[in-house]
Amino acid sequence: MKIALIAHDAKKELMIQFCIAYSGILSKHNLCSTSTTGKQVEEATGLKIVKYLSGRQGGCQQISSMISCNEIDLVIFFRDPLHRKAGDQDEMDLLWLCDVYNLPVATNIATAEALIMALSRGDLDWREYMK
Repeated sequence: MKIALIAHDAKKELMIQFCIAYSGILSKHNLCSTSTTGKQVEEATGLKIVKYLSGRQGGCQQISSMISCNEIDLVIFFRDPLHRKAGDQDEMDLLWLCDVYNLPVATNIATAEALIMALSRGDLDWREYMK
């Protein structure tokens, strides 16, 4: 599966800790990320991550495009709900596309852990049912 990892600045450390904790599961999948998040996670975990532009420079749009082309299977997007930013519309569009394409998405640690455990059990092979 191809998993997109995105984190607001205030949530980057949480993403790093999440990826450290679940590196065994994540290492079995193809990972991509926005630039800064990807660099920090890669340095902390050794996981191989394809990095796109930073979120503010179009990284969310690049990942959104991949969602539209069915090239992403799961999104983990740790958002900071307390601080709105200029790039919020791109982020809302990304989440909207996850809904349109029926894509599993986690925006907080509780949901991310539920999805990652389902992934490890093989419960997320949902595209097989869509054929």
